[in-house]
Amino acid sequence: MRSSRVVTILLVEDDEVDVKALKWAFDKLKVANPLVIARDGIEALEMLRDLPRPYLIITDINMPRMNGIELLRKIRESEEFRDSIVFVLTTSNDEQDKIDAYDLNVAGYMLKTDMGTSFQRAISLIDNYWKVVEFPERE
Repeated sequence: MRSSRVVTILLVEDDEVDVKALKWAFDKLKVANPLVIARDGIEALEMLRDLPRPYLIITDINMPRMNGIELLRKIRESEEFRDSIVFVLTTSNDEQDKIDAYDLNVAGYMLKTDMGTSFQRAISLIDNYWKVVEFPERE
């Protein structure tokens, strides 16, 4: 039987237009999960300390102060957060970024090709993911 626990989504994105487009995609797909926004990796790490488990992280790569790859490294090095489920949603089609992200155990790497269709497809995939997977009981 599937857990009834609420899955919080942490969106790490510095571009306000992309944040609005992603919120629109969540609304269009009727994803009711709590959505928390961090503007860069540093803010995301601070917010993770207060987020209830289970949670999913969606991060961009190109951000100021701490980019998505640096954030992933910090998450994976952390005893507390290393088991976090992370998806990358970015404009970066750089092969090295993809390699680095998958080497840091991301659940998926998706490109922002256009704000309407690609965002909606990405959010649909993530929505289906959390509905199917089983999360461990951790506090």
